[in-house]
Amino acid sequence: MATNATPLPSFPPGFLWGVSTSAHQIEGAADRRAPSVWDAFTAEPGRVKDGSTAAVACDHYHRYPEDVALLRDLGVDAYRFSVSWPRVDSPGGLDFYDRLVDELCAAGVRPVPTLFHWDLPLSLQEAGGWLRRDTAERFAGYAARVAARLGDRVTKWITLNEPAEHTLLGHALGAHAPGSRLLFDALPVAHHQLLAHGLAVRALRAAGVTDLGIANSHGPTWPASQDPADLEAAGFYDLLLNRLFADPVLLGRYPEGIGELMPGGPEAVAADLEVIGEPVDWYGINYYAPTRVGAPQESEIEFGGLTMPAELPFSVREVDDYPVTDFGWPVVPEALTELLVDFRGRYGDRLPPVVITENGCSYEGLDDQDRIAYLDGHLRALYEASERGVDVRGYFVWSLLDNFEWAEGYARRFGLVHVDFDTLERTPKASYHWLREVLRGQR
Repeated sequence: MATNATPLPSFPPGFLWGVSTSAHQIEGAADRRAPSVWDAFTAEPGRVKDGSTAAVACDHYHRYPEDVALLRDLGVDAYRFSVSWPRVDSPGGLDFYDRLVDELCAAGVRPVPTLFHWDLPLSLQEAGGWLRRDTAERFAGYAARVAARLGDRVTKWITLNEPAEHTLLGHALGAHAPGSRLLFDALPVAHHQLLAHGLAVRALRAAGVTDLGIANSHGPTWPASQDPADLEAAGFYDLLLNRLFADPVLLGRYPEGIGELMPGGPEAVAADLEVIGEPVDWYGINYYAPTRVGAPQESEIEFGGLTMPAELPFSVREVDDYPVTDFGWPVVPEALTELLVDFRGRYGDRLPPVVITENGCSYEGLDDQDRIAYLDGHLRALYEASERGVDVRGYFVWSLLDNFEWAEGYARRFGLVHVDFDTLERTPKASYHWLREVLRGQR
């Protein structure tokens, strides 16, 4: 891919520029925290493609001053990291985040913690995990504990990261931790995560938080054809991956026909939706690519490393005629504009200001010109969405560091900074230097 030679347009003053990571993917120091569902999952042979674990990962737990120095030199306004619930449940676990937040503040980088990025404490999973309502209530208590410790320096908070993926990949298809293959019996997982979000919003508000959002993953759903069967399948997929997680937060209701499938009965679900629909100050969107969807196939198919069961009422197809990343994901910047404009049309005044909480790509090499082209194209698409009336307030690149990429292990490199996983040496890539110059031009 070639980078556009035209300078990037200027985003408005106050636009928040940042990068993102997550605890389990970079922290390491597994011996300094309680086990999570991902520790149990990666211990099972065959679960991770290269057989690796995140026991050490990038060793951010010990090397965070070096990583904060990279953030400072990059010139970002903010750093989105996640807090490890299993670490907080361990003696001295919050001390690490105290030190990290102090280091960020001293470097002039705004800390933006995400309270849940898929690493549920194993003890809670063994008690039923997200299939149990009690986990949502425990999450609110955990959120309150973290806010009580960090809230004097942290003002911008995120409750959950990508509950859609955690439901689909972790509980419906078994490709991620905890490895359950429940298909549509995983819907309570979605409901309880959304309830956890709402309860955490209330807990954080009680702690004085005034800048609060969620990070949901979204992308346009493109039908494989105009055949009625493909259109119906695409509409259902869009409902599951987009509206199921946006409608309750933004509208306080489930899409038609979904609420009846949630646990507890109509009255309990209605009461929960009042909690789930607690107003947020901004809405976070993780965007990577559109998805092409068609009618179900007659047998299981492999797609993107996932086994898609034949009993699903849709099938995911290849998005042709676009370049792809090293992960095989299509590169379609204009689909980000499409997504945001459609969201504005769907939710209207119920859509608060939007922050892109993740956007990035996997490419090899230090001279990562394809990553530069990817980021350049998506920033232009984001600006186009703002020109078309979407109130966009920030953009976070995924990711600062090459890291443990879940079931892919260390085979995918999303970082602006290369990590040698033998020596743990950090080396900024060409994209890091490019972004630094972009940020200087945006000041």
